[in-house]
Amino acid sequence: MTKIDADTLHYKVLNEKIRELIRKGYKRIYIENLFGQRYIGAGLKGKEIEIYINGIPGNDLACFMDGSKIFVNGNCQDGVGNTMNSGEIIINGNAGDILGHSMRGGEIYVKGDVGYRVGIHMKAYKNLYPVIVIGGTAKDFLGEYMAGGLIIVLNLEEKNRVVGELIGTGMHGGEIFIKGEIDENIIGKEVKIFKAKKDEIGRIKNYIEKFCNYFNNELEKILSNQFIKLIPVSKRPYGKIYAY
Repeated sequence: MTKIDADTLHYKVLNEKIRELIRKGYKRIYIENLFGQRYIGAGLKGKEIEIYINGIPGNDLACFMDGSKIFVNGNCQDGVGNTMNSGEIIINGNAGDILGHSMRGGEIYVKGDVGYRVGIHMKAYKNLYPVIVIGGTAKDFLGEYMAGGLIIVLNLEEKNRVVGELIGTGMHGGEIFIKGEIDENIIGKEVKIFKAKKDEIGRIKNYIEKFCNYFNNELEKILSNQFIKLIPVSKRPYGKIYAY
């Protein structure tokens, strides 16, 4: 275990320090006083690598990450998990826009709220299955152009506005589960709303349980609520536009 004081460090210098420590064999790195530095954990590989952050990571935290684990004690800016392959990101706060952009695998857990276009272009392939669990609420265009994977929105503070407008616009794969109810007028035309069945909740239960373990929530209390499920009604919503 080792520590880095990120105060006043340029993001390029900070990222090189992280990689240098990993080359030296350190498996657990603590970063203190982070304030907006970008690309932390970009392209990081190795299931044994863990990074603990106190502060606010800048854009593209853990982009292209493959197998490692990052804990953030604070909020995050935009693009967390951009094109992530595997691993876990645990955010003890809120996160910005396009979280999970083009995410191909791994898991992201956010204690609080998230911004716009979360899960845009998420996709799954063979054993790669991306998962995002949001403890709070989400803004507009959740799951836009989503092609695979899973998004769960828990709204634990029971806010009136669980999600924004145009959920699932262009969605042609994957699933979105939301605790509670939403107005069908805010969903994209490519998706439909269904009440989640008991076996479907059982299938996603382990991800909600992991969320509860990370953020000290009560699993049974969450699962006692009704969930809805959004799934696409077409696998090729734009087939007539781009193909004959």
